[in-house]
Amino acid sequence: METNEKRFEGTVLNGFLMLFVNLVLTLGFPAIFIYGLALIDAEWGSPAPFLLLGVIGSIITIILWCGFMMLEPNEARVITWFGKYSGTFAKAGYYWINPFYGSKKLSLRARNLDAEPIKVNDKVGNPVMIGLVLVWKLKDTYKALFEVDTQTMATTAQGQVGTDVKSIMNALEKFVRVQSDAALRQVAGQYAYDDEDGGAGELTLRSGSEEINQLLEQKLDDRLALAGIEVVEARINYLAYAPEIAAVMLRRQQASAIITAREKIVEGAVSMVKMALDKLAKEDVVELDDDKRAAMVSNLLVVLCGDDSAQPVVNTGTLNN
Repeated sequence: METNEKRFEGTVLNGFLMLFVNLVLTLGFPAIFIYGLALIDAEWGSPAPFLLLGVIGSIITIILWCGFMMLEPNEARVITWFGKYSGTFAKAGYYWINPFYGSKKLSLRARNLDAEPIKVNDKVGNPVMIGLVLVWKLKDTYKALFEVDTQTMATTAQGQVGTDVKSIMNALEKFVRVQSDAALRQVAGQYAYDDEDGGAGELTLRSGSEEINQLLEQKLDDRLALAGIEVVEARINYLAYAPEIAAVMLRRQQASAIITAREKIVEGAVSMVKMALDKLAKEDVVELDDDKRAAMVSNLLVVLCGDDSAQPVVNTGTLNN
């Protein structure tokens, strides 16, 4: 995406060198002023030039002290010249620039947002609770300050417009939180909660974690690009039915699990009964007519599919009894 951010090309001097120069000037100009005062009672020399130089020099020195700035790694200063954007300076160290430049410090470090779960409706209308964790960082300082009204959003409780780095970054975090909420609602509304609500083979919130997370990341990138914010990672970290339907859905899931388990049990029982009958017939252990085979099949299925342990009955008579 096109950006208006540019590197600051103005004069930037070493801060320690200018600190030494300013200390010399801070001591020198008052000394000149005092020397001018000493000349007032003297009959030789005019005190006016020394007094004027001392006053003007002291004022200039005070102004020069306002030009110092310090940057740590992954910090940047947006430089303006009487309201006009002059560039962004992001080199770590101690520096001095023209004091008449305005500057605002911004942090380029990664930040983490753990959004509280929100209630949304999935594709089929079921209310679900869904939350996300987001890692983001500032990429474009121009957009962050001049295309999003971060300074007004950073207004303090006393009504003062926030200009410090903490206030501005907190304002950006509020922007990220609101847009994350909107993106999460948009993504969650496109998919069903699970396979039972969606169609066969359809992507769902529970089954399609990677695809859902990639789509969520894309939606967040599109929304946050306006503020010059880059999404490092976005993941759904909480997903559940809303409390008002959670109990009903849990019973449905339990019923579904029971049916699936019963299907497996019956499938195995039928296989075992068939194996038993084939084994008896193959080894000629006993000859069973249709009625006896049906009774044996019934008894074996009851034993194999029943929840309780079977109580065997020993038949001491003959098969014809």
